[in-house]
Amino acid sequence: MTMTLDDVRSLAAAIRAEMAKAIVGQDAAIDMLLVALLAEGHVLLEGPPGTAKTFLANAFATALGLDFGRIQFTPDLLPGDILGSNLFNFQTSQFTLTRGPVFCDLLLADEINRTPPKTQAALLEAMQERRVTLDGETHLLPERFMVVATQNPIENQGVYPLPEAQLDRFLFKLLMPYPDEDEETRIVATYGQRAGPRRASDLGVRAITDAAGLSAATRALAQVTVADEITRYVVQLIRATRTSADLIVGASPRAAVLLAGAARARAALEGRAYVIPDDVKALALPVLRHRLTLSPAAEIEGRDMETLVAALIDATEAPR
Repeated sequence: MTMTLDDVRSLAAAIRAEMAKAIVGQDAAIDMLLVALLAEGHVLLEGPPGTAKTFLANAFATALGLDFGRIQFTPDLLPGDILGSNLFNFQTSQFTLTRGPVFCDLLLADEINRTPPKTQAALLEAMQERRVTLDGETHLLPERFMVVATQNPIENQGVYPLPEAQLDRFLFKLLMPYPDEDEETRIVATYGQRAGPRRASDLGVRAITDAAGLSAATRALAQVTVADEITRYVVQLIRATRTSADLIVGASPRAAVLLAGAARARAALEGRAYVIPDDVKALALPVLRHRLTLSPAAEIEGRDMETLVAALIDATEAPR
């Protein structure tokens, strides 16, 4: 199965339309999920309770025809609860693999910061290499494996900070704000008279593609070129984070690679066979906001990450 960039753009439009049956607003988050999907990256959603983070992930998996798995992270969760384990079968006198919920296409790691770093680390190999190792044996995950994690920025009781190695494996960190008044009115009108749990399928969301179609869309990114000046622009922007006096931790080379790959995906979704500086600028904040650490002086002055990244973009000369 082969796709052109026009096919990719049409597929993305169909996915957006399908998700609109269940999701009110959150257009920017849906667009970023599509970019991450094509770029084969993972996404961290941060927002207060009740902003449809979990429902968004479920509707996304439904529209894509992906096998959806969910893990509710808790303080007593163990790595085996995520990955699975080898159990001894007394009838056959052999160990058999009991697969954990990580063996799916799209994994929702709900409230990922509620479990200790040891358990969070169980996802590192899965996110980076799309495989897991149990008792010395390697098991491959599905080709389309993607993690969508959520966390609540309000509570600080019973939560654990995500290790830097874990954060660096997320392509994007997306903020899920409260909807505006018109969107909230539409949400209440849509769901206020419904009883029982909300399911995307109950609102008519159906699968409009499958894993083969998504793989073809990803392969179509080979048609998108990144000019040398765009590559240099990405590198200069990333390196600027390491020399800023307002930051004590800058972005890694992995961030540069992921930003360039995401820019290619964004270009493909717009039907372009080339990356432009605006692709890089539009994705810089969600790629960088969770990879940078403000200096104590910047925190005292009340600087925020959004303003700082915007300043770095303005200070880095873009190619024409």
